[in-house]
Amino acid sequence: MALIDYQSAEGIAYITLNRPSKRNALNDEMVTLLKKAFVRGREDPDTKVIVLKAEGRVFSAGVDLDYIQRLQKNTFEENLSDSTKLKELFQIIYTHDKVVIAQVQGHAIAGGCGLATVCDFVIAQPEAKFGYTEVHIGFVPAIVMVYLLRRLGEGAARELLISGRLIDANQALKWGLVNQVVSADELEQAVTAFAQKLVSENSAQSMQRTKAMIARVQEMVLEEALDYAADQNARARNTEDCKQGIKAFLDKVPIKW
Repeated sequence: MALIDYQSAEGIAYITLNRPSKRNALNDEMVTLLKKAFVRGREDPDTKVIVLKAEGRVFSAGVDLDYIQRLQKNTFEENLSDSTKLKELFQIIYTHDKVVIAQVQGHAIAGGCGLATVCDFVIAQPEAKFGYTEVHIGFVPAIVMVYLLRRLGEGAARELLISGRLIDANQALKWGLVNQVVSADELEQAVTAFAQKLVSENSAQSMQRTKAMIARVQEMVLEEALDYAADQNARARNTEDCKQGIKAFLDKVPIKW
């Protein structure tokens, strides 16, 4: 049985965590396979949106405990190499060319919550729990911290990361960690409908450029960010997507991307 399943149809790629017996806990193999799956999605010209989901009742319980026990015997260099792999996975998802939607049907904890955090959108059922529980075992939520501060700001990130407490999907929605909460029996339909809407109504090129700008402008001082924004504005005007979109708008005809 493959630990990571990859399927695609109608412009949407579905990457599925497929280790339900271990609550989709992450280990070295899972991280490696996830990286390969997201690279595959990036290279697929027919894919515009990626849905990250999971089999079983839990989205992901974080890092596999057996795996953590093995890591205790590692040297610093070995641990740095291993943590770099997780860093690379989060970076691939966060900076991905395609829009990534997390479909969270159950608890997303520690590293599992990190996976959801770096996605563009998170849609969850009310029963799902979210939390960065690393501090409870003397660990540090180091890598996800970089992204959570961007997503929530310091106040909310500080509370979640230092307390290590779990919050439900509705609380996560209020804080901005989750974008939409729907009932369990409607979750898959809601995610698919949203993904299809992005595929049919939005330019893939425009979404890609917008994502890249969001990631970059936060690192810049105001003047540099504005210069970069003006440059991207000008470049976007010369793209075929922009020309087609403006023509359809002026002609008052619908356009299906």
